[in-house]
Amino acid sequence: MRYGHGLVLGKFYPPHAGHHHLVRTAAEACERLTVLVCASSVESVPLADRVAWMREVHPYADVVGAVDDIPVDLLDPDVWAAHVAVFRAAVPGRVDAVFTSEPYGGELGRRLGAAHVAVDPDRTAFPVSGTAVRKDPVGCWPYLAAPVRGALARRVVVLGAESTGTTTLAQALAGHYRARGGVWASTEYVAEYGREFSERKLADLGPGAVWTDVSFASEEFPLIAAEQQAREDRAARAGSPVLVCDTDAFATTVWHERYLGSPSAEVARIAARGRQHLWLLTDHAGVPFEDDGLRDGEELRPWMTERFRAELTRTGRRFQLVSGTPQARLTQAVAAVDGLLAEGWGFADPLPERR
Repeated sequence: MRYGHGLVLGKFYPPHAGHHHLVRTAAEACERLTVLVCASSVESVPLADRVAWMREVHPYADVVGAVDDIPVDLLDPDVWAAHVAVFRAAVPGRVDAVFTSEPYGGELGRRLGAAHVAVDPDRTAFPVSGTAVRKDPVGCWPYLAAPVRGALARRVVVLGAESTGTTTLAQALAGHYRARGGVWASTEYVAEYGREFSERKLADLGPGAVWTDVSFASEEFPLIAAEQQAREDRAARAGSPVLVCDTDAFATTVWHERYLGSPSAEVARIAARGRQHLWLLTDHAGVPFEDDGLRDGEELRPWMTERFRAELTRTGRRFQLVSGTPQARLTQAVAAVDGLLAEGWGFADPLPERR
């Protein structure tokens, strides 16, 4: 049977493959579909984020949001009436069918004056729930769509002065997690865009040019920072629960200072929008300086290390200095990342339900 206006509602805290199956099934059965995202103020994922995620995955549906802080009691008719008032305020007009996978779907349909269509109530198509995702995002990772992965991925940044092994460590760290297999096999590595940018600047000077011929303008650093962050965001959506980045927009703030002698407010604003969780600072001590054609300032390495340390501390970023041999640095890095992952994602509990 085909319906005029269909409704799917839920917390989508966070959305997963079961939710998307429900929405797609409803869309196929309706001329028009509204998806209502209901969030309570005690939950730790903003309503606006959930609405945006659902709109991205389901552009054909009208996705709207509502704050619903009414306690959930499926045995209390007054509570039911209060919830339905929230639903009707968010979705005015006639609803012909409501689609759910929940036992309360029949009663919801009756109160909305709509047919109820049960969709995979036993969750055999996608054995996942919002509760399961909040409890174990890693275990549920295959059921999460790109925007949710992008938001939940733990982002680890390797940064440091010139020729201190940042790229070597970042690549080794990503390789370590890929080797774990399973969901970790898709661990992404984001290369340093600033190096790519620098290579182009040197090449544009023509044959015979050397690195000391290259000069930077302040307005170039926001471009570098923004592109670095954009590449990071794309990789987070495609990868595993951990993302390894060779530098980030925050590091670009220090590089601006290194080359131009002062901070950049614009780069700092870009860095403030980042979603990184852990920074690994590579120590310059014990690492020979290697001039690869895009480096100079060996004598500045101690100053750079201290500037990174000072700025990471001042801005309250979580970081660890890694030192020693490449293997020792990798061991320290893995321990730091595993510690971050072991802390979990910290989802707040939704309002309790009485059924």
